[in-house]
Amino acid sequence: MITHIHGLRLRWRDWGRAISASAEEWKKLAWLIAAFLAFYALPLTSAGATRALSGGLALLQEYARKHVLTCLVPAFFIAGGIAVYVKKDSILQLLGPMAKKYIAYPIAAVSGGLLAVCSCTILPLFAGIYKRGAGIGPAVAFLFTGPAINVTAIILTSAVIGVDFAIGRLLFAMTIAIIAGIGMSFIFRDHDRKKSNGFATGMSDDVPYSNLAVIAFLLLQLAILVVFGLGIAKGLKYAIAGLALFSLLWLVSTRFAGEHNRRWIAETWDLSKKIMPYLFIGVFAAGAIGEILPETFVTGAVGGNTVLANAIASVSGALMYFATLTEVPIIQKLMQLGMGRGPAMALFLTGNALSLPSMMVLFKLMGARQAVTYISIIVVLSVAAGMWWGSLTF
Repeated sequence: MITHIHGLRLRWRDWGRAISASAEEWKKLAWLIAAFLAFYALPLTSAGATRALSGGLALLQEYARKHVLTCLVPAFFIAGGIAVYVKKDSILQLLGPMAKKYIAYPIAAVSGGLLAVCSCTILPLFAGIYKRGAGIGPAVAFLFTGPAINVTAIILTSAVIGVDFAIGRLLFAMTIAIIAGIGMSFIFRDHDRKKSNGFATGMSDDVPYSNLAVIAFLLLQLAILVVFGLGIAKGLKYAIAGLALFSLLWLVSTRFAGEHNRRWIAETWDLSKKIMPYLFIGVFAAGAIGEILPETFVTGAVGGNTVLANAIASVSGALMYFATLTEVPIIQKLMQLGMGRGPAMALFLTGNALSLPSMMVLFKLMGARQAVTYISIIVVLSVAAGMWWGSLTF
């Protein structure tokens, strides 16, 4: 009898594995059929398709030239370093699921806002702290504020559009970050609870290095990341970055063990191969959409302060890709063409924090349910902020 039951269990297990493998194969077949139909039926010779293809490739080339080496590569190395060298207890005490909210959320918001990065560059940093033990609430607060309220962008907004807009953007972004974080923490509290009980990291134990060494290790990499976003002479940028890189190489070769350095590289590569393909596909799609979507339609649809106008601005911002600081002249131009103050604020809030490439990566990092919830919260709160801002008179 026992032998018979054991045999049934083995058959049931083998059947389940076969079904799972079969489902994966059917999924691959579906993707192949979809690709075939797309290439077969798309009017690739039409003017619109040519513009879209050209726009997608142009944005992809611009992104590769301006952002991959100076932004993404340092960000991936920082994220890999966080996953290996930062002590999990430190993350848990400040940003963990059980950390005090009045400590976790301000720290997440401020630390994210100090980085002059775009919605794509923040992704590896978000993945690093999230993987190392940060709660989903503080992690998404950091994810939002990183591109939404970096110091350089606030200063440029003040100079180009106005001090009132800069202050409004800062306050709305910090408020939305905290509300979104608390909302995500509440909705996915079971996920955080499981995570706090046993969180998988790149290493089973904390590495035996002093806090000073780890802080220096991260600050040197942050210097390389941030310096390329500063408005200083190119020669000075390379000099600072070169000095920071030399100091970093000296630190890891003399103070850190080879095994831990190899784990750092492995973590960096693991994040890169998970994020980069989705990122490049998303950048191409954003460039193609930008060519197809008429500018006159956007400016005509967001001229007032209605719910629809703010929603169009918010959703458009979520789909567009803005490199760091480029949103300021673009929104300035749109406002000159008749865009309302409320939709302009909504576009500021989603345009930096979200983009088609970053959303595709978030689905990979967070899972569909968490990604959809986060994106929806940001879009809805941005619409509400735009409505409120548009109703104010200065």
